[in-house]
Amino acid sequence: MTSYMQKKETVERKWYVIDAEGKPLGRVASLAAKYLRGKHKPTYTPHIDCGDNIIIINAEKVTLTGNKLENKMYYNHSMYTGGLRERTAKVMREEYPVEMMERAVKGMLPHTRLGRQMAKKLFVYAGSEHKQEAQKPEVLEVK
Repeated sequence: MTSYMQKKETVERKWYVIDAEGKPLGRVASLAAKYLRGKHKPTYTPHIDCGDNIIIINAEKVTLTGNKLENKMYYNHSMYTGGLRERTAKVMREEYPVEMMERAVKGMLPHTRLGRQMAKKLFVYAGSEHKQEAQKPEVLEVK
């Protein structure tokens, strides 16, 4: 008996929406990454992008446990001397909630061409409104 290997032409994609209001950042990100990779499907194939499309709303209302708001740092570097920019999680949540959520999810995806392809199916919104109403997304609950 041989294992089933899915082909990229036969992948069926669904749309899911996750409400991040009051939920921990890591829980939301890990659930989104699991669905973006397609690991929730019985037809999961590691070398094929068989995941679904994910919409995350209320990214500005996500929670962080412990002292992460003050202690967790986000770094960017411009590749010039002295070009290091540091921001705390509190600043990121207030000013760049979409980037904060995208970084959390992308960090849980493979760091390859396939991972970048999967990340394109992620849509993050700071508020409760999103543009993908026509796709009729199903609601995913974060435990």
